[in-house]
Amino acid sequence: MARKQQEQQDIIGSFAIEAFQNDLLYWFERQQRDLPWRQSRDAYRVWVSEIMLQQTRVDTVIPYYERFMERFPTVEKLADAELEEVYKYWEGLGYYSRARNLHSAVKEVKERYGGTVPDTPEDVHALKGVGPYTAGAILSIAYGLPEPAVDGNVMRVLSRIFLIEEDIAKVSTRKVFEAVVRRIIAHRNPSFFNQALMELGALICIPRSPRCGSCPVASHCRAREQGIQETLPVKKKAKQGRVEERGVALVRREDGRWLIHKRPESGLLANLWEFPNAECQEEAEAREKISVYMYRTFGVKCVPQDLVMEHSHVFSHLQWNLHTYMCGYKGKEEGQGEAAAKARMLWVTIDEMENYPFSVSHKKIVDALREGFQQSLL
Repeated sequence: MARKQQEQQDIIGSFAIEAFQNDLLYWFERQQRDLPWRQSRDAYRVWVSEIMLQQTRVDTVIPYYERFMERFPTVEKLADAELEEVYKYWEGLGYYSRARNLHSAVKEVKERYGGTVPDTPEDVHALKGVGPYTAGAILSIAYGLPEPAVDGNVMRVLSRIFLIEEDIAKVSTRKVFEAVVRRIIAHRNPSFFNQALMELGALICIPRSPRCGSCPVASHCRAREQGIQETLPVKKKAKQGRVEERGVALVRREDGRWLIHKRPESGLLANLWEFPNAECQEEAEAREKISVYMYRTFGVKCVPQDLVMEHSHVFSHLQWNLHTYMCGYKGKEEGQGEAAAKARMLWVTIDEMENYPFSVSHKKIVDALREGFQQSLL
């Protein structure tokens, strides 16, 4: 413990903590953006906003947040909803495990805490899907506790302010930043202090070409003093993810209904709907792979014809290159593929697709289909 305290002291050094707090809070009180989740300190609303904002831009989140909160304004409303409906309101935001974990956690809050989000670090950290950053945001913003909320923006700001050159991709480095925040956080207003650090990283202390001339705490910045602010933070490149080529089948019956199916209950994009698709080593073999996959899995006989769409979707560890084909429907052989597909495939109209939550990559296909791909079959 003594060694850690010494390391923290070495980082802080003679830093003017109170002056930094004053400059940062003065700026935030006057310049903060008018965002819908800042209109209330309700812990549930703070929680939902922070989950949505993970790896997603503010401008993207705003309409989703407003629509989500209109439908699920309380812990009880969200806890009582079916997961598929929650997915539908999340559709387009991606990283669907966030929605699944949030739904599971609010059920626990309803059952264990009477619908009130807990206000202790131990209880908040124990909620499913709530990591150190989200817990710190809830506790500081909603409950005014001096807990650190360290995300990528905050690490970038503090790496420059304190000239911290440790790799922010390492879990251990986050602990360093959390310890620094505990030392410098404004106890008189932890909510504004943490939000101000996030805001500074989002608007001023941006990754490239930071706007140092507009920074309210530029006089406190050690990296700027040495002219190396653009070299920080240090972050080693992650290993490149795997790339999969996937052939997607658009199959329509004579009655105008299209085949969709539900993904498995666990794993990537669990329980979301999509068009049937099969991995193929290269585009040249996509048609054959699709045809074989459709028959073996669903008992559907089809002939892939025109390639109507190509697009990619990048996950944190994986990239899908999707090649979408219109397929000629040749009938269905009863019994073939029934065991695997019975409860997880449907024939729906384009309008009915609105009732099912699709992954981002397949929602793009739905939108394109609605806009005109079906014209080639009329």
